[in-house]
Amino acid sequence: MAVTVSWIVTGLGIIVSLLGYYLTPTAWGYGILGFGLAHVLLGVLDMFRQPNRSRY
Repeated sequence: MAVTVSWIVTGLGIIVSLLGYYLTPTAWGYGILGFGLAHVLLGVLDMFRQPNRSRY
């Protein structure tokens, strides 16, 4: 389940990054591009995270 959420976050980040890329001559475009790239990075990093194991 956690990997599925990571893929969803990464995919949405790619879509938002593409939207920002097409708007890049404006300040809004650069902001949207950065927001999307941050989600791509966080989604990929989340895929490599070790799951927490409970002690119970």
